[in-house]
Amino acid sequence: MKGDTTASAAAPGATWWQRLGPLVGLALLCATLSFASPHFLTVDNLLNVLRQSAINAVLALGQLMVIITAGIDLSIGSIVGLAIVLLAKMLRAGVSPALACALTLGAGVAVGLLNGLLLTRLKLPHPFISTLGTMNVARGAALLIAGGVPISGMPQGFRTALAGELGGIPSPVIVAGLAYVAAHVFLTRTVFGRDLYAIGGNREAARLCGIPVDRRLNMAYALSGGAAGLAAVVLAARMNSGFPLAGTGAELDAIAAVIIGGASFFGGVGSVGGTLIGALIIGFLRNGLNLLDVSAFWQMIVIGVVIVVAVFIDVMRQRVGRQA
Repeated sequence: MKGDTTASAAAPGATWWQRLGPLVGLALLCATLSFASPHFLTVDNLLNVLRQSAINAVLALGQLMVIITAGIDLSIGSIVGLAIVLLAKMLRAGVSPALACALTLGAGVAVGLLNGLLLTRLKLPHPFISTLGTMNVARGAALLIAGGVPISGMPQGFRTALAGELGGIPSPVIVAGLAYVAAHVFLTRTVFGRDLYAIGGNREAARLCGIPVDRRLNMAYALSGGAAGLAAVVLAARMNSGFPLAGTGAELDAIAAVIIGGASFFGGVGSVGGTLIGALIIGFLRNGLNLLDVSAFWQMIVIGVVIVVAVFIDVMRQRVGRQA
């Protein structure tokens, strides 16, 4: 009984527009920018966009896990700041890069798990509240540990491995690609992933079918924190620094990427491929506006409008679905 229910829930009730709309939007955006700027469709620029989008893509992947369950994680930007400071401290103390990276990922998972426990054990009414509190705690802890100043000087081998290139492909892109492959397998080929869709579709029904809802929610938030830890590792290598304000506002771009990619704030719908396309749309849009010399202030306005439009479309989809 449980296996049949979760298997059906794993096939998200996405419309054709939710599946193909983001891809069409990305194609139209690239076509428009290629006409607007002769520098857009160059190999160097495209690789640069992919490199810059890798961080947001990884963060969006973690956010997807939570949004599928009809939740939200506002703390991922602050987790990046805390994780990157911890990583820099460990590397400066002589800890081996491999161990330091593993512990950084563990720290991200731990903070994410804390978010889940606040929701499932303390029964806080909404993840907005628990993750908003964790957002401030993590940022404050990052500032305290770093003394409010960046910690510079990452080992050269660490930077080469995670900020260099392999076969002409930027290392951050490779890391993000591997994370997306793993996430796709997790969501589509495992019971755990199918359970997340079932919970987002109808939490009470999932509970009645025997799904351990609280444990799955804890897992979703732990994965979101782990994704933030991974993003912090890549960002530290790129910036050669652990700065406590890293990731400020990153949660907004991650949420935007997930929703633009066809996921629903109401839960139960979302895909790894759509999230990747959403992250690329955000990256190409920012890059195109830079190439066109659009002010950074206007860029914030444009991105904000895109987020509002994406959420509005999501709300309208839900209304049409209920009426049907």
